[in-house]
Amino acid sequence: MKKFNIKKVAVLGSGIMGSRIACHFANIGVEALLLDIVPKELTEEEKKQGLTSESPAVRNRIVNDAFQKTIKSNPAPLYHPSFAERISLGNFEDNMKDIAGCDWTIEVVVENLNIKKQVFDQVEKYRKPGTLITTNTSGIPINLMLDGRSEDFQRYFCGTHFFNPPRYLRLLEIIPSQKTDPQVVQFLMHYGDLYLGKETVLCKDTPAFIANRIGVYGILSTMHTVEKMGLSVSEVDKLTGPVIGRPKSATFRTMDVVGLDTTVNVANNLFGALKHDESREMFQLPGIVKGLYERKWLGDKTGQGYYKKTKDEKGKTVILELDFGTHEYREQPKAKFAALEAAKPKDDLKERLQILINAKDKAGEFYRATFYDLFKYCSYRIPEIADELYRIDQAVAAGFGWEYGPFETWDMLGVRETVGKMETAGAKPSQWVYEMLENGAESFYKAENGKRLYYDISNKSYQVIPGTDEFILLDTLRDNKVLWKNDGATIFNLGDGILNVAFHTKMNTLGAGPIEAINRAIDMAEKDYVGVVIGNEGQNFSAGANLAMLFMYAIEQEFEEVEMMIRQFQNTMMRARYSSIPVVVAPHGMALGGGCELTMHADQVQAAAETYIGLVEVGVGLIPAGGGTKEMTLRVSDRLEAGDIELNDLQNAFMNIATAKVSTSAQEAFDMHILRDRDNITLNRKRLIADAKEAALALAEAGYSQPVPRKDIKVQGKSGLALFHAGIYGMRMGHYISDHDKKIAEKIAYVMCGGDLSYPQTVSEQYLLDLEREAFLSLTGEKKTLERIQSLLQGGKPVRN
Repeated sequence: MKKFNIKKVAVLGSGIMGSRIACHFANIGVEALLLDIVPKELTEEEKKQGLTSESPAVRNRIVNDAFQKTIKSNPAPLYHPSFAERISLGNFEDNMKDIAGCDWTIEVVVENLNIKKQVFDQVEKYRKPGTLITTNTSGIPINLMLDGRSEDFQRYFCGTHFFNPPRYLRLLEIIPSQKTDPQVVQFLMHYGDLYLGKETVLCKDTPAFIANRIGVYGILSTMHTVEKMGLSVSEVDKLTGPVIGRPKSATFRTMDVVGLDTTVNVANNLFGALKHDESREMFQLPGIVKGLYERKWLGDKTGQGYYKKTKDEKGKTVILELDFGTHEYREQPKAKFAALEAAKPKDDLKERLQILINAKDKAGEFYRATFYDLFKYCSYRIPEIADELYRIDQAVAAGFGWEYGPFETWDMLGVRETVGKMETAGAKPSQWVYEMLENGAESFYKAENGKRLYYDISNKSYQVIPGTDEFILLDTLRDNKVLWKNDGATIFNLGDGILNVAFHTKMNTLGAGPIEAINRAIDMAEKDYVGVVIGNEGQNFSAGANLAMLFMYAIEQEFEEVEMMIRQFQNTMMRARYSSIPVVVAPHGMALGGGCELTMHADQVQAAAETYIGLVEVGVGLIPAGGGTKEMTLRVSDRLEAGDIELNDLQNAFMNIATAKVSTSAQEAFDMHILRDRDNITLNRKRLIADAKEAALALAEAGYSQPVPRKDIKVQGKSGLALFHAGIYGMRMGHYISDHDKKIAEKIAYVMCGGDLSYPQTVSEQYLLDLEREAFLSLTGEKKTLERIQSLLQGGKPVRN
């Protein structure tokens, strides 16, 4: 594979996508040059300031405004605010020449072929031969952009379609032209995966490529079904969200966020381009789309769409939904379906889907209509848009935030059984599906020897999914690599002497099962292996301790049981820290409360870039007592210099705990001192377990030696405690916190200062753990704490009381 050394990229076009693409390159340490057009005329404000059309502030106004809006947007496009310094701004007229110093130029201007060609004319003048040039088009045929281009341009030109927002949506579609050098394609597939953290999917140059072709079809198919069945906005969003493994924004909320005009434009373009698509009529806009589009109710950008945010008579924000019959807004009725009630107790998505698709109510009818139609459509798109079925799954799942793609979902429901039901429903799939079944292949995917295989239609056999050789997929190890398991966790043998502990409780909470598994894995490793990785493939690493068990004991006032739970949790954290083998923790998604404490007690952390981590126990009226408060105090002690700096650092650590602060990225967790300099970040979450295994092996091979529990932690005693109490009292008098919040804050301060010691001195970890546990127990019996825990367990947010 030809190597391109990417040190600096140029992004041409600073709109919503362009600015965010530049930010994501900055996230990975690459310099970015962001350019846009020069304004045609001055604003009134610029005239008042005496500026002219030659003033840099005027000439760069469009790019400056777009970039400032982007870096202030939520969710944040940057892992850390300081990364904005890696992006320089300019305009096409003055700074296009600067692309000569860039290794990759990405065009992200408006979706108009003539405008893109004008931009490429300028690029040809300054681009250094042999450097990458790509387009972020979402649908214009790549080959149409080659007219008039030089041979070198054509050779290094390719489609690179990012999905918005680029930081969070993992898909990067790679679309070569007929003249793209295969080594360019190979490099982009690898670079996107390894460095940008993307699911890179090789696409054919067909209308809307893969993800939008399938995704927009699925949306419109759903809309047509909704119209036929008379379902409401909130009913559909209840049916098409997390319950079936899709984002909370579901269908209509997603349409409002993206903008109805975007969906309509893609649908109209596809209807015009797909003359021979057997389901072309589905791309015609149903009335529930056309009606809003004609009224210009496009969603968030126009203030109303399928939902409308307003205020009630008390000034409280209320979100109304559209009534399709009257086109007026109304309160959202409670969506109730027997199918959802039946599926609610099931944490496993496969079990839920089986219940939902076979339900006899209106929800079951809806699922059968939409799922079977989508399965049918996807089957007919091979080989038109992709030769291999896994590419469709990868693109749709990564581009739209689904847990599983269409063929993976079909597998969960049973391919053969579902085909029979599809026939009955009038949604007969493509002939290759029947040939697959006749050939004895009963599923689209299977696991074999730790690898994930897909059914290859061309040679009628199972093949390893290309590009996954470097991944460790725990799901493929279940047949022959499980060494031990209980109801809450599984211990896998990852090979090379490394074990893995994977949680599988609800939200991966840390109850008796995971705690037992951690201790068991360390015992096994100390005897027969060389290291342990703690990581999983769930949506989140861990949402914290099992509060349901804690609540039960507290309500019954069985405080000895609570004390035993906390002591066991603390002992397990210390076991992870002070075992004779290296323990590497691999957090991703949410790593809250106990999940954060476990992370902080690892020998090394290999965190996914999108890790949201923090000590959040205050939210339920408690303090971190699994070693979290102790560990933050220890880390402050290690950073001590002298005087006020010491207390300022301690205060910052205190505030992180007292405000239940959660990092917005793994990078921010370094600022919070949850991650340390020796910890590492993985951009592509699919590589996380493999990277963590390599980290554990490296520690073992470097001659890992068992650390000794600390007895040199400097604490402030009464002097520090007095300052904290003064600040807490001020917060209470200012009505910023409640009496209960004040009590919690005082408990945190008490532990972090080492209790009421008469002068600053050094203490041991065990001393601080004992203080933690005592403080936690004293809060457990508080009525206000129990109310907060109960509120959270019932699905609400903890109330501040």
